[in-house]
Amino acid sequence: MHPELTPTGVLYTGQVGYVISGMRSTKEARIGDTLHQAKSTVEPLPGFKPVKHMVFSGLYPADGSDFEALSHAIEKLTCNDASVSVTKETSNALGMGFRCGFLGLLHMDVFHQRLEQEYGAQVISTIPTVPYIFEYGDGSKVQVENPAALASNPGKRVAACWEPTVIATIIIPSEYVGPVIMLCSERRGEQLEYTFIDAQRALLKYRLPLKEIIVDFYNELKGITSGYATFDYEDSEYQQADLVKMDILLNGQPVDAMATIVHNQKAQRVGKDLVEKLKKFIERQMFEITIQAAIGSKVIARETLSAMRKNVLAKCYGGDITRKKKLLEKQKEGKKRMKRVGSVDIPQEAFHELLKVSNSK
Repeated sequence: MHPELTPTGVLYTGQVGYVISGMRSTKEARIGDTLHQAKSTVEPLPGFKPVKHMVFSGLYPADGSDFEALSHAIEKLTCNDASVSVTKETSNALGMGFRCGFLGLLHMDVFHQRLEQEYGAQVISTIPTVPYIFEYGDGSKVQVENPAALASNPGKRVAACWEPTVIATIIIPSEYVGPVIMLCSERRGEQLEYTFIDAQRALLKYRLPLKEIIVDFYNELKGITSGYATFDYEDSEYQQADLVKMDILLNGQPVDAMATIVHNQKAQRVGKDLVEKLKKFIERQMFEITIQAAIGSKVIARETLSAMRKNVLAKCYGGDITRKKKLLEKQKEGKKRMKRVGSVDIPQEAFHELLKVSNSK
């Protein structure tokens, strides 16, 4: 027995000590790992499997100068929650940030709340996405966790796409069966079971794409059932779907942080909703701002934010009309030049509103 830390070379059962592992990060130590003597064989602890991340979101500091503070906050938080995957990424619109993977929706919400409440971190969250699988014409497959990483005009032809699904169990008062069935149908759900528990309650089981429930499905379900619905789900297999990547462009330049993957049938409506939301929150500039939603090279929705106009004729009282025309032409050329070199600031509120845009609208 030693009252102070003393190197012993070995630890026996019942002893409390430490091991210098040479690991550079706590992420290298996973739950369920077993330390054993070199060249000896041991049975791994049963029941432990690598975590499977089902929801991904980008986290960026609201102020770019707070990147290091956010990095330290995430590092400390992941010491207590090792199931979160964290990788650094760079966005042209938001700067340095992190791509985080979570086990599910609740896990993501709790992580965001702890960042704000325990560490005072002010973050911008990008639209949550799920891991998709894309297969190309040559037979190769790639898993896509960040839509911005998927080429908008790939050199290889996309042969098939798969998306993760869940088995949802919904218990509701029988009078709300119709609206709930309609909601699940709008979210591309496949009905698996429909039974009555008793005279007042019904049980519905649906296979739903995970993407369709990660934003506002639960809120809509509670709304149409006056808060009486109970909702639970479990992970299911991947299923083939007609998916496309949608880019948001400001003055012809794609904003990588706003790229998303949507079902082809809903692309038109989602694109229209996104550009309308952005038009409300982007401030007017001295030059015209064009907001577009595009799939590849095809623009499917567009809004235009008109330029602020300065009255360059205010000091012209009468006089030759040609002088006024010259002033207006000079202003027009100046605005064209500003549009070519000017950048558009996207406020934090715009990203928050984009989270509310549902694929079902």
